[in-house]
Amino acid sequence: MKKLHDIAKELLPAKSYKMLINGEWVDSVSKNTLQSYNPATGEWLTEYAAGNAEDVGLAVNAAQKALPTWGKTSAAERQSLLLKIADLLEAEAERFSVLETLDAGKTLALCRNFDIPFSIDHFRYFAGVIRAHSDTSDVIDNETLSLVIREPIGVIGQIIPWNFPLLMAAWKIAPALAAGNTIVINPASLTPITLLELGRIMNQVLPPGVVNIVTGRGSIVGQAILDHQGINKVAFTGSTEIGYNVAAAAAKRLIPATLELGGKSANIVFPDANLKKAVKYAANAILLNQGQACESGARLFLHKEIHDEFLQSLKRVFESVNVGDPMLIETEMGSQVSEEQMNTILGYIDLAKQEGATILTGGKRMTGEGYDDGFFIQPTILTHVTNNMRVAQEEIFGPVLCVIPFSHEEDVVEMANDSEYGLAGAVWTQDINRALRVAKAVKTGRMWINTYHELPAHAPFGGYKKSGLGRETHKMMLDAYTEVKNIYISTKEE
Repeated sequence: MKKLHDIAKELLPAKSYKMLINGEWVDSVSKNTLQSYNPATGEWLTEYAAGNAEDVGLAVNAAQKALPTWGKTSAAERQSLLLKIADLLEAEAERFSVLETLDAGKTLALCRNFDIPFSIDHFRYFAGVIRAHSDTSDVIDNETLSLVIREPIGVIGQIIPWNFPLLMAAWKIAPALAAGNTIVINPASLTPITLLELGRIMNQVLPPGVVNIVTGRGSIVGQAILDHQGINKVAFTGSTEIGYNVAAAAAKRLIPATLELGGKSANIVFPDANLKKAVKYAANAILLNQGQACESGARLFLHKEIHDEFLQSLKRVFESVNVGDPMLIETEMGSQVSEEQMNTILGYIDLAKQEGATILTGGKRMTGEGYDDGFFIQPTILTHVTNNMRVAQEEIFGPVLCVIPFSHEEDVVEMANDSEYGLAGAVWTQDINRALRVAKAVKTGRMWINTYHELPAHAPFGGYKKSGLGRETHKMMLDAYTEVKNIYISTKEE
């Protein structure tokens, strides 16, 4: 294991990363640094610049300076540059997969098959839709013409989470650039490496100042981005709690905000479902990325006719999951991102027992050789859960599944909707009428039918209620990153 990680660490380009401002790699004004560690082993990876409000100010100035020229580039030129970024990223896909695994504790298999390919695809997708994003005109009468054109919003402040560091950056960067904006972006302090490496690639392609990366703690750098008067829009992915602060800061300045926040998604299984497939996907719905996904299927609603049989099959799947060194390709679940996150999850498991839930399997930190230096938690199933328990209502953000039985369609829809969140969900049935009926009735931004965790670039993603504001992915993001201008032309002589 040590040898494997030593080989992987050789892919790190430097012992220290600087920030990208105006096309240059620079130290923070304060010269302070932060450290990055491998959560699976505790090993030190690298240090990086710890920015503050002064650094954000320099980055915003650079973005403002680059905006007039970049905003006037043709759609064809922006398309070409986004495709170059995608090609360069694809050429280093294996390296990015390894770096994401080292920095975030997620499995190499997930990075190879999900994070990195989807990141590449987002740049290609938005490169493809730019030229179809055309202005419109309307003839009001014989002497009057109305033009509707779209212009870049300006400098976009983007704040990235730690659970999908590169993918969430691609979700935000690609449409913002496609629409002609410039960017100041803050990667999560726990997982900055792949965004900095993407910055290296973008810096080979884009003019100086178009994308600026300010590393440092979100409470400092992220807040400075929110407070800076030169930021014209903010895009944030993270917890609902912090999302309130982001929304308040944006409202105070009357700037638009895109917020992709928490979830407690309902995964609903009816008796006529393909149960073999549903069991497999129910496990993946909560265990993907160690449960650290906002759209995770954290509440599994099982019809009483299949409850016991389904649960026993699911228990066998959970107990067979290969948890361990994320650098091994056979590993199916890696480490939680930090000790703090691990302790939060374990705290919720203790709370579940206090509330009267039963641990069917799992429920503990994994210990012993290969585990003691990381933050590994057993895949956990909670039964005897009621929908009003805190563990069924609050986002745990870990590999902890709450199982709740139901008898009738109306009841399960009511329970699914009895949540502050509304990000995602799924329904499993071979009755297409019921599938569509339930999918429409559950108040979420995304409902899967007979699948889960499908996140293509051309399908909009975002939540109802406290799961956020606005959407990400899909060509509609070009509208979200532009302002509408109407030019009203009269040819009347009087």
